[in-house]
Amino acid sequence: MTDTAPGTASRTPTRRYGTRPTMKDVAARAGVGLKTVSRVVNGEPGVTPDTERRVQEAITALGFRRNDSARILRKGRTASIGLVLEDLADPFYGPLSRAVEEVARAHGALLINGSSAEDPEREQELVLALCARRVDGLVIIPAGHDHRYLAPEMAAGVATVFVDRPAGRVDADAVLSDSFGGSRDAVAHLIAHGHRRIGFLGDLPGIHTAAERLRGYHAAMSEAGLPVHDAWVSLGPTDPERVRAAATAMLNAAEPVTALFAGNNRVTVTVVRVLAERPAPAAPVALVGFDDFELADLLSPGITVIAQDSAQLGRTAADLLFRRLDGAGGEPRRLVLPTRLIPRGSGELPPPTDPTP
Repeated sequence: MTDTAPGTASRTPTRRYGTRPTMKDVAARAGVGLKTVSRVVNGEPGVTPDTERRVQEAITALGFRRNDSARILRKGRTASIGLVLEDLADPFYGPLSRAVEEVARAHGALLINGSSAEDPEREQELVLALCARRVDGLVIIPAGHDHRYLAPEMAAGVATVFVDRPAGRVDADAVLSDSFGGSRDAVAHLIAHGHRRIGFLGDLPGIHTAAERLRGYHAAMSEAGLPVHDAWVSLGPTDPERVRAAATAMLNAAEPVTALFAGNNRVTVTVVRVLAERPAPAAPVALVGFDDFELADLLSPGITVIAQDSAQLGRTAADLLFRRLDGAGGEPRRLVLPTRLIPRGSGELPPPTDPTP
């Protein structure tokens, strides 16, 4: 605790956190009327240089900042949009969020974001909180499957674009990656390198992207005339314990898989650890992951991935959102962006033998 020197208490204002100086405070300090302060703050004419100087000195001394709320609400727009992500810590969402922010900034808008943590109730709570703060539009990576709670907000003019996964039970714009096509390409790539027993490790089956990637896996196996055994497919939470147990079971079965397809970057990282910990002289196992991740190219072998451009997802969604805000009409659009296969070595490993299904 620091004592105040005698005679200085009257010169030191009491700081009240959460209470900001107002134009009334500026007017009182400068000895002018509220209208004069308003003219100075908004750059309007009709103020003498001396009066403007006194008002500016009061503004600086008090740390006053203009409150734009009333002014922008009069215009019917708040110059802000909301972004609801699944997990702010997931590296997939970093470039997506940055791209949305850059588009918003180019339109003079502020971005407010938050994380649903894959919880539908938390998603709804966060979305409605953003609507209560009168954001002009929303970009949402949905956690739930029923978005009828948003219908009144959308009808009231809140532009909404869903990203990575479509909306549930409402008609809305959506920007997606080609999860089905990318997964089919991944499995077909493994098949082309001689694999017949291919395991799939995916996310929760209720998630749109997980379901589409499973569908792509089945399509590639079917097109090659290969069966799929139940033991070769595991869907569930992406926590390392679950993924590790599922991968280990597939690799240690009586007829083990010779290749693995991992349904997202978190699953892939756990599978890489499982393969690295296998005792010698275990046969090498081919691996393709959906989503690129940091240092994937520096491992030995490098990890072959199906890459999706998360920045392009965010940019496309934000561009569509602002076109809607600028008056673009028409039916809700569903844009599907392509993925690409990046071969780095892990997906090109041949099976140890020529296994038969």
